[in-house]
Amino acid sequence: MSALLKPTDKPLNPHFSSGPCSKRPAYSVSALDISTLGRSHRSSVGKAALQKACEQTAELLGLPEGYRVGIVPASDTGAVEMALWSLLGPRPVDVLAWESFGRGWMTDISKQLRLDNVRLIDADYGLLPDLSQANSDHDIVFTWNGTTSGVRVPNADWIADERQGLTICDATSAVFAMDMPWHKLDVVTFSWQKVLGGEGAHGMLILSPRAVERLENYQPPWPLPKIFRLTKNGKLIEGIFKGATINTPSMLAVADYLDALNWVEENGGLPWAIARAEANLAVLQKFVVDYDWVDFLAQDPATLSSTSVCLTLKASNEQLKGICALLAEENIAFDIESYRDAPAGLRIWCGATVEASDLAKMLPWLAWAYQQVCEA
Repeated sequence: MSALLKPTDKPLNPHFSSGPCSKRPAYSVSALDISTLGRSHRSSVGKAALQKACEQTAELLGLPEGYRVGIVPASDTGAVEMALWSLLGPRPVDVLAWESFGRGWMTDISKQLRLDNVRLIDADYGLLPDLSQANSDHDIVFTWNGTTSGVRVPNADWIADERQGLTICDATSAVFAMDMPWHKLDVVTFSWQKVLGGEGAHGMLILSPRAVERLENYQPPWPLPKIFRLTKNGKLIEGIFKGATINTPSMLAVADYLDALNWVEENGGLPWAIARAEANLAVLQKFVVDYDWVDFLAQDPATLSSTSVCLTLKASNEQLKGICALLAEENIAFDIESYRDAPAGLRIWCGATVEASDLAKMLPWLAWAYQQVCEA
């Protein structure tokens, strides 16, 4: 590589973290509707805001009739754990894993719930497992997008329409950025702090009618903590899906989420948000073609994530740290180190709240930083 001059044009927004993710363009706390602050979440004002968050989410995502959306504690992790502890047990379980979070769900199912008939179908970072091995008569647990590997499932053709088991999908870095085939998915979880750049602490739980049927006809043999309980006297607690949260939510975080939902709705809805993420990915794809020292961790282009884009570099761990430190020092890119359990590299968030123009301005700095650290 010939010597590169230090760039001068900097991103307007250097926030490329994979969670909490960048706020939307032109975001301002002063623009939030904070009329709910200091009010009970069970007041008419508080409950209306929570119900609106559920209803607007369902509308923007285009959920099928009968699907329910609820706000639950403990971010995406809490939503997944609630599903695992409340629904698993009556059928064998297939867990698909190709990065740290899928493996984490396997650990919880086998070592905490201690289910016996559990099968792990896995692959190394950068690859997808053989999805055809998943048995649709079993309950299937999987991530739609591997946040720590940058590998997503390309479609849901491998899930049978007439399945007997439930599909439980951790989609925290996919919802609002990727096209989700809802009729194939019985439980979907995500958190506000990913694609929409919302605040942390709260999770979203989406249930199909098949999932509700399981909840109302199956009682797990283990005790359930209060924050996991979705039924009472054998019936779904419908209030959870109409704004009556299990525990006290942050109404400031709710106002922040509603602001993000309004931003998506006002600009073209879900197709617009998906297109923004894909356009951001395209910027990185061109960069990878232009330089031989960088590549995607995902080995199959069809599985390449459009949100948590993971890159491998011809660099040592110390050199990678030096590159990230230099970019942060120059206010070019913050928090782009790979996940702690993932192969060493970079992870650049490309969800809808990121501007393609900021990515285009950041990448010349990345090339410059690489040369400064690795070729000096």
